[in-house]
Amino acid sequence: MAHYALLDSDNVVTQVITGRDEDDLPEGVTDWEVYYGNFHGQTCKRTSYNTVGNQHLLGGTPFRGNFAIPDYTYDEARDAFIPPQPYPSWVLNETTCLWDAPVALPDDGWNVEDGTGIRYYWDEATTSWVAPD
Repeated sequence: MAHYALLDSDNVVTQVITGRDEDDLPEGVTDWEVYYGNFHGQTCKRTSYNTVGNQHLLGGTPFRGNFAIPDYTYDEARDAFIPPQPYPSWVLNETTCLWDAPVALPDDGWNVEDGTGIRYYWDEATTSWVAPD
């Protein structure tokens, strides 16, 4: 099973579909991206469910930066899916294809693995992390 992202004319992901693996080609089909793109009337790019931050979650080879999600943009030059920029001050990390805040999250920030730390939020007006009251 493989996943494919359908793109609008601005290369924004409109939908992600489940399809057939690249090597599972019946007679008459030579490329699933072309096939699904023609079927849906949109550009189609394969995406990897296991790729986040240009890392493969299972230790394999990362594919196209990040798993595509609707509203992500496919960047042809980077051959990567990039999420929307969360704030104007955040900068695209060329390695992860994710957005980085201009100031690092404090060391005592929320840890999703063990549920500890402070849940800071980003304040764009001050371009800083702020602890809730």
